[in-house]
Amino acid sequence: MELELRHLKAIRAIADAGSLTRAATDLGLAQPALSAQLKRIERALGGTLFERGRHGVRATALGELVLERSRIVLPAVTELQQEAARFARTSRATACFRLGGTHGPLLGAVVDRLAEVTPDARVTTCASWSERELAALLTEGRLDFALAGTCGSAAPPGAEDLVWQEVATDPVFVMVPEGHALARPGEVDLAACAGEQWACVPGDGCFGDCFTAACARAGFTPHRMYETDTSSLVHLVQVGRAVGLCRATFPDTPGIVTRPLTGTPLTWRHLLGWHRQTQRAETTVTVLEQARLAHADVAARSGSYTRWRAARAVP
Repeated sequence: MELELRHLKAIRAIADAGSLTRAATDLGLAQPALSAQLKRIERALGGTLFERGRHGVRATALGELVLERSRIVLPAVTELQQEAARFARTSRATACFRLGGTHGPLLGAVVDRLAEVTPDARVTTCASWSERELAALLTEGRLDFALAGTCGSAAPPGAEDLVWQEVATDPVFVMVPEGHALARPGEVDLAACAGEQWACVPGDGCFGDCFTAACARAGFTPHRMYETDTSSLVHLVQVGRAVGLCRATFPDTPGIVTRPLTGTPLTWRHLLGWHRQTQRAETTVTVLEQARLAHADVAARSGSYTRWRAARAVP
């Protein structure tokens, strides 16, 4: 027999009442039934829990041990049940958004917009450089929505049960330190970067292959590529160690100039994904709309991107 919560409650009732008869009355049981249950519990625990005497029962050393543990377990379970009941009552009326996203400012901007339009919603975030990992978390039901991306027109990650909708498509810019020869106003020809070392954030899509192919079309093979986190990438560019690759939405940063590449040889498509069987249509419409508005907010904070869009009359 495995020990259950009702067994702990029975042991506690016997100890509090001081006799099997009074405990049986408190529990709404017949005294012989409670006595038989106690014997089964004692067999399961391997020893006697109570000494019977003329004036009632008294806990043995083993009984005291079990009672001590029950004083921790029973209140904890009661609290859990109460908290779960409260959660069940409120979760039907309160939205919950478990968001995942790759590096970049878009995830934070989406959280900000959702907090504004659904102030009572619970929002949690999960950041990963891997689009495949985010797709797996959607498939497993551990995320509600994921902000991922693909290079150009590449297929989005994940299983057939996932839905991916485009948020926006941005050109890929280069990042150079202030004072660099490529920091002059205007576009930068990729061929002019042939002698540079490069830096970018990691990913498991085809961006690296697409970049290498773009360099080959420009007539060169790129030198060393540093794959690192965003903070380290910014540092490498600021100190002149590398030229960085970034989405056009990269915010204005001291010591760094971002410039568009002539002919836009590389683009990045922002995607919002969810599992088709777990999200309601009205929820997906809301989150997708806020993601697109968040992208517009982020794009507006990049001076170089704003100028690039204005020159091309991009809305």
